[in-house]
Amino acid sequence: MLGLCVRPAWTRTPLRRWLPPQLLLWLWLRLLAVLCAVALFCELGIYYAVMLGCQWPPLGAPHGRGGQGSPPPPLLRALFLADPHLLGALKGHWLDKLRREWQMERAFQTALWFFEPDVVFVLGDLFDEGKWSSPEDFKDDVLRFQMMFKHSPNTELFVVVGNHDIGFHYEMDLYKLQRFEEVFNFTSAKVVTKKGINFVLVNSIALQGDGCSICEKVEKDLHQLSLALNCSRQLDPNHSNENCKEKDTFPASAPILLQLLWWFHPRLVLSGHTHSACMVLHAEHLPEISIPSFNWRNRNNPSFLLASITATDFTLSKCFLPRESTIWAIYLTAAVVMANLILFHFNFWQWMMHYLINKHKSI
Repeated sequence: MLGLCVRPAWTRTPLRRWLPPQLLLWLWLRLLAVLCAVALFCELGIYYAVMLGCQWPPLGAPHGRGGQGSPPPPLLRALFLADPHLLGALKGHWLDKLRREWQMERAFQTALWFFEPDVVFVLGDLFDEGKWSSPEDFKDDVLRFQMMFKHSPNTELFVVVGNHDIGFHYEMDLYKLQRFEEVFNFTSAKVVTKKGINFVLVNSIALQGDGCSICEKVEKDLHQLSLALNCSRQLDPNHSNENCKEKDTFPASAPILLQLLWWFHPRLVLSGHTHSACMVLHAEHLPEISIPSFNWRNRNNPSFLLASITATDFTLSKCFLPRESTIWAIYLTAAVVMANLILFHFNFWQWMMHYLINKHKSI
């Protein structure tokens, strides 16, 4: 007797629908287009989407120094960021370095396009390995920094030295300090004046008060700058002050200090280093604000500060950048959706449902 082999019904459901090569190619092209769209949004568009929620903080009602009817003081728009920590040649995987630098470059260039600041300040730790870098590695790090943070002539960029750039006090030496100063036109005691507003840039690493050669010079220079700034705020054409005759003159505006020093009688102190945001009120009136790291390697949600400043007033607002967890969630969601679309197209879930039903019946 001839035996017949009857295959279960569920096995006769095709695992996938075979398509002509043209239709199969069209399917893959559509999937590739979706993938490219998701990648473009996550790597470019998301920075624009997030920064749409940021804006320059408004100042109060403008008023002039000369009384009612006089023009308002010039407004300066400043962007502050801190701790980029560009990875060097010694630590970090090359893919991690590539990823972080792409993120920071896109974030910075998008911010420049959106806000067009008059001035940008980078508050220390430009490099992660500056204190260990060889001359060749340091030169390479500088070139990468300049490429990432390139800007138009309408925006000026100033940097403050950090401990990762030249080392802490016991690691700092004249060679490391001088090569940083030469590249970035930075001095350990410097006043930058823009639109009548004074910014004091300080090498806080050299303020240990132990009389080291570098510390002694920096403290002396800072003391002279503080005298000059205080003289400028007290100058009276009708009453000359003998102690102020030989000092440089600055606009009569309380300075904004990019580190904390009481000598300068500042109205605002901004700093980096901690990688986190915090605000401390000194003497019940002087705010010191720490700006978080600009690098996704240090934070899931980096940010920067926007400041609208005049000679007599200022307002601040924080602008957050895309969370890295959000970016990866978008990629994961897109991958799951695309995988399900492919499986539905080839009837995989239909085949799986038939298989489970028939297996249940057989039991």
